[in-house]
Amino acid sequence: MNLRDKGSSPAAEAPGPMSEQVAAVAGGVIGGILLLILIGIAVYLLWKKICLLPSYEELTNSVTPTHQDASLEDQTLSQPSSVIQPKSIRTRSVPFIIPPKFHGRDWINLTNGEQVQKDSDPYVTPESGPRCSFHSLAGAYLIGSINPELYKFPEDKSETDFPECNIGRLWFSVEYEQEAERLLVSLIKARKLQPPTDSCSPFVKIYLLPDERRYLQSKTKRKTLNPQFDENFIFQVSSKTLYQRTLKFSVYHVDKQKKHHLLGQVIFPLKNETLTGDSKLVIWRDLEAENLEPPSEYGDIQFSLSYNDYLGRLTVVVLRAKGLKFQDERYTASVYIKVSLMNHNKFIKCKKTTAVLGSPNPVYNETFSFKANQMELDTASLSLSVLQSAEGDKTHLLGRVVVGPFMYTRGKELEHWNEMISKPKELVKRWHALCRNT
Repeated sequence: MNLRDKGSSPAAEAPGPMSEQVAAVAGGVIGGILLLILIGIAVYLLWKKICLLPSYEELTNSVTPTHQDASLEDQTLSQPSSVIQPKSIRTRSVPFIIPPKFHGRDWINLTNGEQVQKDSDPYVTPESGPRCSFHSLAGAYLIGSINPELYKFPEDKSETDFPECNIGRLWFSVEYEQEAERLLVSLIKARKLQPPTDSCSPFVKIYLLPDERRYLQSKTKRKTLNPQFDENFIFQVSSKTLYQRTLKFSVYHVDKQKKHHLLGQVIFPLKNETLTGDSKLVIWRDLEAENLEPPSEYGDIQFSLSYNDYLGRLTVVVLRAKGLKFQDERYTASVYIKVSLMNHNKFIKCKKTTAVLGSPNPVYNETFSFKANQMELDTASLSLSVLQSAEGDKTHLLGRVVVGPFMYTRGKELEHWNEMISKPKELVKRWHALCRNT
C-alpha cells in the first residue's frame, strides 16, 4: 500500500503545468482575435475614407465619332467655344469641365503631337444624369460649376438710395483734351428735384470758377422732376490753370411767369481729379442749397468739423469762402486759408490750403486732421484765418473765425463745436461770418 501511494503521487501533481499551458494558449488565441478585429476595423475605416473621396462624373457623347471627323474633333479640343452648340435651356450654374478623356489604346498620331481615338472604340451614351449645354463634348469630366451670380457687377443704387432731406442729384462727366486745351463737360441727368411747386421745368447753368460772369446753359426740360439732358459743353482753359479751376452746376426751375428759381447747386473742384484718362468717368453729386443770406462785412467761410473719439482725431474740411474783400487790388489776388489748433490759447499746430487766384468766392474742398485727446476738447479751439498774399512775403488778413468751447466762443461758433461733439464721426457743415478783430 505504501509503494502504490508513492507511485501515484507524481500523477497527481501533473495537472498543474497543463493548466498553465492551456491558459497561455487561450490568452494567445484571444489576443490574436482582438488583433485581427483591430486590423479589420482599420481596413474598414481606410476603405470607407477612400470611397468617400469626390469622384468625377463622366459626360459621354451620344453620337459615335467617325474617322472622318478626327480633324474636327482636334479643332474641338483646341477651340471648344467656337464649336459647341448648346442644345438645351441654359442652367443657372455653368459647368466647369476639363478636356475629353479618350478610351481604348488604339490612337492615331497627329503632326501637332495630339492624339485622337479611332472609331473602333465608340463612346457610350449616358442613360441618366443631369443634362447641360455641354453634353455634346465627348468624354468630358464635370468637376464643378460656376455660379454667375457671384461675378456680377454691384448694382448701381445711385438712383434709388437718397438720404433724408435730399433736394436732388446730378450726373455728369468731365474730360480734358491736353493738345486742344479743351475741357469737355457732359451733362447727363438729374433726379428727385424738389421744386417749390408741383410742376417743374428745370435747366442747368455751368460755370468755370473763378469766372462767374460767363456760363453755359442747358436746354429746359418741361414738366419733369427727373430730367434727362445728355448735352455736351466745352470750356477753353489752359493746362497750367486747369487744376485751379472749379466747375459749378446751378440747377434752376422756370415757373409759369418765366421766373427762375434756384433748386440747388454742385461745386466740383478739378484739382484732385484725373481728367486725361482714356475712359470717361460718370460722376454724381447731391445738390446743395445755396446760402441765401447776404455776405457779411468781410465775407463768409464754410467748413465742416468732425471728431473721432476712438482715434482721438479732429478733422476740418475747408469747403469755400464767399464775398471776400481784397485789400490790395494792384495785382491778381492769391487767397489761402490757415487752420490753427490752439490749446489754452497756445499754438499747437497749423495747416494751410492751396492758394486760389483771383476769386472773391474761392473753393478749396481740402481736409486736415489734428490729434486731439477727448479730455482736451474743453480747452482746445480752432482758428481759421483767410489770408491774401501780397508783394514779397507779406500777407493781408481778410478775416478770421474761431470755433471752440464756451471758454472761447459764443453763438454759431459754439453751436458748431457742440454739435460736432454730440455727433461723433459725422461731418457737421456750417457757414460762419469772418471778423478781423477776433
